[in-house]
Amino acid sequence: MKKEAGIVLDVNHLMSDVVGAQYGISREMVADREAQARAAHRAVQKARGTGWLGWTELPYNQGEILAEIEKTAEWVRGRFENFVVLGIGGSALGPIAVQQALNHLRYNELPARQRKGPRLYVEDNIDPERMLALLDVIDTRKTCFNVVTKSGATAETMSQYLIISRLLQEKAGEGWQEHMIATTDREKGNLIRLAKKEGFRHFFVPSSVGGRFSELSPVGLLPAAVCGIDIRELLKGAAAMDARCREEDPWKNPALLEAVLQVIAMEEMGVNVLVMMPYADSLKYMADWFCQLWAESLGKNVTRKGMAVNVGQTPVKSLGVTDQHSQLQLYTEGPYDKIVTFLRVGAFREDADIPHGCEEFPDVAFLGGKTLGQLLDAEFKGTQYALLRAGRMSQTLLLPVVSAHTVGQLLYFFMMATAYAGELMDIDAFNQPGVEESKIASYAVLGNDAEKYRKKQEEMAGQPEGSAAYRLG
Repeated sequence: MKKEAGIVLDVNHLMSDVVGAQYGISREMVADREAQARAAHRAVQKARGTGWLGWTELPYNQGEILAEIEKTAEWVRGRFENFVVLGIGGSALGPIAVQQALNHLRYNELPARQRKGPRLYVEDNIDPERMLALLDVIDTRKTCFNVVTKSGATAETMSQYLIISRLLQEKAGEGWQEHMIATTDREKGNLIRLAKKEGFRHFFVPSSVGGRFSELSPVGLLPAAVCGIDIRELLKGAAAMDARCREEDPWKNPALLEAVLQVIAMEEMGVNVLVMMPYADSLKYMADWFCQLWAESLGKNVTRKGMAVNVGQTPVKSLGVTDQHSQLQLYTEGPYDKIVTFLRVGAFREDADIPHGCEEFPDVAFLGGKTLGQLLDAEFKGTQYALLRAGRMSQTLLLPVVSAHTVGQLLYFFMMATAYAGELMDIDAFNQPGVEESKIASYAVLGNDAEKYRKKQEEMAGQPEGSAAYRLG
């Protein structure tokens, strides 16, 4: 079998000898961080598979689980027309990103005979109109639901579960449990108890794997397998990137170099915005998945030692060429506070010829005989050059082709870069206390009677009421 090419990290347009000494990162700045980078690498290596770094071993330790996932996926494909993921955050963004990357871009609209599996819907929000709209287009009797929450107490996901389980009992009747698959913690939480009580098929999220790092676990692998994606190749790609990340030298370890450069940009240059701009619709939702990973991991207000800090780099999602026409003006002429990361594809899996025509209009006719792929690549090069000319930093991640193997590499690259960055910044990259505060406050508003929510109700009652002068309309 031909070995898949590796993804390429090109940081030329971050470096001062390319983008200019006034704006770029010098090789000397990287050298000054080398000892720190090597220490960060050693810390991550030492912690592999422990604490919250269980995701580092997912490419290697899921042999029996993969077989069970593939068996279940085959069963789902043979019985159901629709597969609906009920989840939020990492339980949803990863499956959406991988599906968009590796299946037909109009997958759900294809006739059943042209699809690799049932239609896929990922319900990652609780807008009531959205839920009712889903129920308008699916027959619940022909649908399998995958409810994904590690704790079994995620309000958004469990509210969806309550709606769907009641509906299944009404519409499917006896045996409704066959329509439900749970992905949750092995021992703790409400969902595993429900799964055992009702007899749901179920898979486990490893206890040492957090939600935003869970795409290469059953959380992401089951939806992918149901839709015909080669999950073994996905994991092989992750393992290939992991092999590259064994190097301690940042110039030989792409994820470590990425972390070092972004931390330098944050700490020494005040570059606090990281724009993720894929030049391929297949990679569009990789930007969404990355935004959660980077923001939730690195946006922290204390160091590991409890010292007050307010750190983090704001990730922004963009899409080439669409957002050339909506955001690029800001990136080229606005504040010098951004790095643009391009996701570029070396060869599209298909291309479309542009016919000759409109010969009376030279500024249109010149397109004839070219392809949309050539035009897209030209637009990328034009945007990259416009940023360079304006003294703005950018970098490029090149996927030779979008495949299960290269997507596995990309996912693992970003997760490793995040872990290294957390070490370099001396923060806990695996907790999310800011998110927990929001959850507690939300449950308090709804009247949850547990003690911590009652205390939060009292606390919230003391917040400023605000002035009518500041409310217009």
